[in-house]
Amino acid sequence: MNIQIFGTNKGFDTKKAQRWFKERRIKFQFVNLKEKDMSKGELRSVISAVGGIDKLVDPKAKDQDTATLMQYLSQDQKFEKLLENQEILKQPIVRNGKQATVGYVPEVWESWK
Repeated sequence: MNIQIFGTNKGFDTKKAQRWFKERRIKFQFVNLKEKDMSKGELRSVISAVGGIDKLVDPKAKDQDTATLMQYLSQDQKFEKLLENQEILKQPIVRNGKQATVGYVPEVWESWK
C-alpha cells in the first residue's frame, strides 16, 4: 500500500484522514497543497479514479469565483483551470496507487488494507 494524502494542515477532514491512517498504523505521505501542487499526471490519475473533474471541485472553496466558473467550462478548460487553481480542490484527496477518494471516506479506505 502506497498512501498519499493531499490537503492542507488546517483542513479538518484532512486532519481526520491522517488520524484514521495513524490509528491503524498505516504509513502515508502527506502532501501539503499550500506548498506543493499536484502534478498533471497525479491530477489526471485522481480524476479518472473518482469519476470526473466535477467531483474534485469544492463548492465551498474560498475562491468562489473560480469554483462557480468551473460549471461553465469545457472538460479541457476545467482541467487546466483546476491545475492552475488547486485551492478549489475538495480535501483531502487520498491516493492508493490508481485508486483515489475525495473527502473523508474511511469505508473505502478500509477495503484498501
